[in-house]
Amino acid sequence: MFPQLFHIGGFSQSTYGVLVALAFLVALWLISKLARGAGLNPDVCVNLGILCGLSAIVGAKIMMFLVDIPYYAHHPGEIFSLASLKAGGVFYGGLIAALIASVVYIRRHRLPPLATADVFAPGIALGHGIGRIGCFAAGCCWGRPTHLPWAVTFTNPLAAQNVGVPLGIPLHPTELYESAAEFAIFGILYWRIRKPHAPGAIISSYLILYSAARFLVEFVRDHPGEPNPFGGLLNTEQWISLGLIALGAAYFVMRRRVAPAAAPVPLSRKRTRESEN
Repeated sequence: MFPQLFHIGGFSQSTYGVLVALAFLVALWLISKLARGAGLNPDVCVNLGILCGLSAIVGAKIMMFLVDIPYYAHHPGEIFSLASLKAGGVFYGGLIAALIASVVYIRRHRLPPLATADVFAPGIALGHGIGRIGCFAAGCCWGRPTHLPWAVTFTNPLAAQNVGVPLGIPLHPTELYESAAEFAIFGILYWRIRKPHAPGAIISSYLILYSAARFLVEFVRDHPGEPNPFGGLLNTEQWISLGLIALGAAYFVMRRRVAPAAAPVPLSRKRTRESEN
């Protein structure tokens, strides 16, 4: 739609890159704010956020290659091509890599795992929502053809050259579907985290809400040439979505079976106790 923000001589700046950088900075700011409110060290949490961001970039690329192994096996040179470097990758690959990196970091710095994950969830949702606008600008992650009134038609040849989006065809704006879902999820999580909650409730809610939204969006998203590992109607991302929904739901099932040791403390009360100390 608008893949290039500006062009000066031989240098050009992609809109996607700027929006992803903005998304990352906004997410870190929010994580720092929520960490301070939850009684966690904001600097340590921001460092964890940076580590997760770097891990997510690598993980998203790796997942992109894994979901299309036959293509890259026959075209190994494409792994290090400019198009592959510009591609955002698969979000779930980045999420899984970030989770692995965070487990190692949290154990090393002895952070409370569930409480730390909770302060990250709203930031992930907000940052991802901004990042999907970047996807829309670049033209990647496009939807299937449709004649709905809100269909979008890409016309910029640079977008087709960079990411392969078809031009001149009305498509589902799947990038905007997911962005809108993420902003709504952020609103829910931000409202919820400011109220009394058990550790792990916010990140588990995020896994359920985002995975459900992604599961639905995948039905109208185009996946040209992407293999389906299990056959049938569901693709790789939808199977991962179902797994993460089950993981988030398992938390709430276990919480109902195990009586909480103590009532959760509201953030306002935490701040009062800290000021008294």
